[in-house]
Amino acid sequence: MAGGGWTRLPDGSVVVALSVPRPGHGGQRARFLVHAANRARALTRLRNLGLRAVYLRGNAEPPTPDEISAVLHHPDGLVWRPAPQHGAADTAGAPAGDEGAYADSGFWRPIGALRRAAAG
Repeated sequence: MAGGGWTRLPDGSVVVALSVPRPGHGGQRARFLVHAANRARALTRLRNLGLRAVYLRGNAEPPTPDEISAVLHHPDGLVWRPAPQHGAADTAGAPAGDEGAYADSGFWRPIGALRRAAAG
């Protein structure tokens, strides 16, 4: 099941953040960030990439300000990185806006890097 959330920006667009399991990586999760006109379009962009069973239920893990900045500065408006290997209680129990939850998980990568890793 995907955990995630969203934030509406002042211009009316949204940034959606989702954490989904990575197949073949022993329970490791990947965090996806999508910038789109609305939540439905953001989820459609992910589904068009092959993440068919992605749904956003609630706003338990909204994007942090650093994540919003990362996706807004990327030309595609869609980035990912491996989520940290903490227990579910660590990330679910973090207060909204806690920037430390995903700060130690590396650099943001374009979606093309995920496609190349899956093919190779």
